Amino acid sequence: MPNVTMYSTSWCGFCHRARRFLDDNDVTYTEIDIEENEEAAVQVEQWNRGNRTVPTFDIDGHVYTNPSPAQLSELLDL
Repeated sequence: MPNVTMYSTSWCGFCHRARRFLDDNDVTYTEIDIEENEEAAVQVEQWNRGNRTVPTFDIDGHVYTNPSPAQLSELLDL
């Protein structure tokens, strides 16, 4: 299984959907709330041209912004 980090916020509906997808598929991941971690927020901004777009994923060193469940399935070989 790849190394997965999801950058999120507590209020983001797309983050809830992604979290549910990962949990339903028994994917091990680390979640970082960018509202609680300023360093992570800055990193997300750098990846997303100044925007704090969530969810943003780091999957084995490759960054994906707001992928759909179908895209996550493909990225994670599910």
